[in-house]
Amino acid sequence: MSSLSLPPPLTWRYASPHAFYPLAGRIAGIAGQLAVALIAAGLYVGFVVAPTDAQQGEAYRILYVHVPAAWMAMVIYLAMAFWGGVGLVLNARLSFMMMQALAPTGALHALVCLWTGALWGRPTWGTWWVWDARLTSVLILLFLYVGFIALQSSIDDARRADRAGAVIALVGAVNVPIIYFSVQWWNTLHQGASISLRSAPTLAAPMLLGLGLCALGFWALAIAAVLKRLRCIVLERERGAEWVARLAGVTA
Repeated sequence: MSSLSLPPPLTWRYASPHAFYPLAGRIAGIAGQLAVALIAAGLYVGFVVAPTDAQQGEAYRILYVHVPAAWMAMVIYLAMAFWGGVGLVLNARLSFMMMQALAPTGALHALVCLWTGALWGRPTWGTWWVWDARLTSVLILLFLYVGFIALQSSIDDARRADRAGAVIALVGAVNVPIIYFSVQWWNTLHQGASISLRSAPTLAAPMLLGLGLCALGFWALAIAAVLKRLRCIVLERERGAEWVARLAGVTA
């Protein structure tokens, strides 16, 4: 009696770069369209519908870019560390590629966070920069991203670069909770969280709606950018594979 051959689980099926490449393209296209719609709606609500803040005036509206960028800078680094850890444990090529694809997008979000924070801090605090615990830890996060990218670029052997990058990502992940809890652990200029699972939000409903739409839009934008970059990395690393040659022949 012949044994039944069961199809591989979904996660296994898309664990190879060849199988995941077309799926990544489809997801990136959908995420990019969602990003445009959500960010446009969020900025409209935030800049047109939401009321002026009683204390900060119009300057507070920078939060619709600053806060989602800060959230994504931290989330992307944790995702980078996660995929680096998966790559080290399972020696999975696609995990290392995902880790590499995440880094530039995370670095960009960290840079946008610092830049918009400076624009917000000038009218609010009277200065562009202070060596505040949260500001300093976000700056360290940006340096970790840049260091990760520089380290991977400086090592010619892809496998050694992957392992070294994964170690940097895992070690640097300790900085993310420091960023998040810095306003509780130290006396900083930053206010506490306006949105918490343990209490009602302190933002007005239109402000909260605009911020939520922008946050979702930044998520979608990050997914689209990372998957687009992942497809480029896959083609570069798998350029000797037969399926890449067939793809090049079709698109030429």
